[in-house]
Amino acid sequence: MNVSEIFIRRPIATSLIMLGIALFGVVSYRALPVSDLPNVDFPTLNVGAGLPGGDPGTMASAVASPLERQFTTIAGLDEMTSSSSTGSTNVTLQFDMSRDVDSAAVDVQTAIAAVMPLLPAGMPSPPSFRKFNPADQPIMFLGLTSDVVPMYVLDDYAETMIAPRISMVSGVSQVQVQGAQKYAVRVQLDPDKLHAQDIGLNEVQDALRNWNVNVPTGQLFGRDATYTIKAGGQLMSAEAFKPIVVSYRNGASVRLEQVAGVLDNVEDNKNATRRPGRVVPSTCR
Repeated sequence: MNVSEIFIRRPIATSLIMLGIALFGVVSYRALPVSDLPNVDFPTLNVGAGLPGGDPGTMASAVASPLERQFTTIAGLDEMTSSSSTGSTNVTLQFDMSRDVDSAAVDVQTAIAAVMPLLPAGMPSPPSFRKFNPADQPIMFLGLTSDVVPMYVLDDYAETMIAPRISMVSGVSQVQVQGAQKYAVRVQLDPDKLHAQDIGLNEVQDALRNWNVNVPTGQLFGRDATYTIKAGGQLMSAEAFKPIVVSYRNGASVRLEQVAGVLDNVEDNKNATRRPGRVVPSTCR
């Protein structure tokens, strides 16, 4: 006697069982949750790079293109898109669903290290990357305003105090500070004064680079201790930049304040996040 013999001898019971199974399948199929836009967590990384003063064309050719060529060597890369604007480039890398995002992040970090010699020397920092889910949406916005401190001080407070605290809350995946107004010293050169002193833009650029340094210069070895000497020449305000000697003409020094306006400002004074009547940095997600 085998299992099939039981069903052969009892055809009516077998038919009822099969009918019940089919009915149960139909009901279960109709109860399955179906979404037109399912939430799929694609293994995606976003790479960002900045070059102050670079126009979109320069950012695309000098920054985005070398990065893209290097990223094409990464295994499992399905899609790559990039966008360039004034002073910044973003490259989005989407990998195959079978690719582990953590191992992909290691490959991206290796690719960035390999392409660094090909990127412009004026970049203030290497390109950075972060995990990115295109389906994510911000769930909270915080706007900061102040009547007593300038915007760059408020932005620094959001970057260093508020954003790190929010990111430590359980369940928070990412915190971004938008409308950033980072502090910078703005040097506005006067072409007429430069022409009168016969000074080129490259001389001003070299002077700013040479006078604003913060590098170790050596060590002093004593009998009981060793001291590290550091040239603390990093300038932190517009007043500190003004006396910089740009060049010498007719035996006299030409200082920066004589050929340019130097003022405390922000890196990008053309973009900001606004709410009615005020400019605010905002923290999201």
